[in-house]
Amino acid sequence: MSLQKNILANYASQSYVTVIGIVILPLYIKYMGAEAYGLVGFFAMLQMWFNLLDMGLTPTIARETARFRGGAMDILSYRHLVRALEGVFLTVALLGGGAMFLVAGYIARDWLKATKLPISEVQTAVQLMAAIVAMRWLCGLYRGAISGSERLVWLGWYNSFIATLRFVGVLPVLILVGVTPTIFFSFQFIIAVLELTGLILFAYHLLPDIPESKRLPWSWAPLKPVLKFSLTIAFTSSVWVMVTQTDKLVLSKLLPLAKYGYFTLAVLVASGVMVISGPVSGAIMPRMAKLEAEDNHDGLIRVYRQATQLVAVIASAASITVAFCAEPLLWAWTGDKILAHQAAPILILYAIGNGILAVSAFPYYLQYAKGDLRLHLIGNSVLVVLLIPAIIGAASRYGGVGTGYVWLIMNLLYFIAWIPLIHHKFEPGLNLKWYIQDVLVIFGVAAIVGYCLSSIVLHSDSRWRLSCAVMGFGFFVMMAGACASSVVWLKAKIWFEQRHITRE
Repeated sequence: MSLQKNILANYASQSYVTVIGIVILPLYIKYMGAEAYGLVGFFAMLQMWFNLLDMGLTPTIARETARFRGGAMDILSYRHLVRALEGVFLTVALLGGGAMFLVAGYIARDWLKATKLPISEVQTAVQLMAAIVAMRWLCGLYRGAISGSERLVWLGWYNSFIATLRFVGVLPVLILVGVTPTIFFSFQFIIAVLELTGLILFAYHLLPDIPESKRLPWSWAPLKPVLKFSLTIAFTSSVWVMVTQTDKLVLSKLLPLAKYGYFTLAVLVASGVMVISGPVSGAIMPRMAKLEAEDNHDGLIRVYRQATQLVAVIASAASITVAFCAEPLLWAWTGDKILAHQAAPILILYAIGNGILAVSAFPYYLQYAKGDLRLHLIGNSVLVVLLIPAIIGAASRYGGVGTGYVWLIMNLLYFIAWIPLIHHKFEPGLNLKWYIQDVLVIFGVAAIVGYCLSSIVLHSDSRWRLSCAVMGFGFFVMMAGACASSVVWLKAKIWFEQRHITRE
């Protein structure tokens, strides 16, 4: 499967999953109410915190699968590793999900501030969340094996199918059966069972066959060679969860459940910017690991820079469009001017921060391919030491707007201060080219065009016209960023030359 097809499949899938999740939110709020939707936001946050138990094993299986395909591991060793990881994943899922189930009463009574929903209803919803989160986390093992095999077209199709059931399929149930949180999360439980079953079946279809005489008993031994790498990723993944989710955790305790629902709505819209980096990382990480295993250094750096520019073009368009169009976008989407006015400042800050983060993630992919995450570990350690106290203080004093400012400033500091150190170690001489040619020129041109358009196209009393104006705004900003990309110019030059040769 070509890298371009994998990237396109990832973009199509993750864009669809994100867009459908965002588009459907006003209907959730309409049928369930803001307070019940606050539980949905709390559920999304729980899934992220559950990733603390991952111990770096999901990216490890993806990397080891890519290395196996690159000839760095034999069949039997790979299958023993998969079996060992299955045992660990199942144990952690049972322990983590069980612990969450047991504390559901405390969460319902003493943590969440529900004013209209009965405590028993909230407790049952949290218990269902525990089971769903455990199963969806267990899916990570099989997703890692599938993505490491670069079967991303199938994975994209399957993720889209499950997302359609999860987001859209629940609406008839809410309308015809009832709109209680228990009904909502019971349906999500059924979908989680279906999702896990499908991933297991396809992952086993991809696993290489072993002789019938060979057994695969569980053993800790296959994990030892990858333990150092896994634990390094585990630490950085834990830091990532704490960095991105501490604000949501703190605000779930401080805000009434209805206001927390509005905050999570704004953050979810801003997270659409991160869809930009997700599909590319899912495609290039196994490819870069494979190129490193093959000692193809030039190919690795070429993939790294081209993917950076691709993400910069789309991330700049998404973050700048959301930042300039935040309030009109929210009003056109929800039809609620009060909600749009209150959530817009939060949305602007998180959107810009996420735009910076989308390109700041690339040096991690380089370290991942090299198998050396020491600088990533140190950088994230410093970041979490600075960020968590700042978020707690800002959330307690200024609410969602305060956490938004902290998020933006910390991402900017990481982008400016830490990335040069990573490039200096792994690819001396690359840093200025990467900053200027691959990132800053693209973002700068997109920002200038966005500023010029913002005073022209965003004035309308019609939600439909305003929606069209925002989409047009984003299109022109993206085209401006694309024109500033050397990769886009090179691809265009090759295309025109091929067309010229064909005509002759």
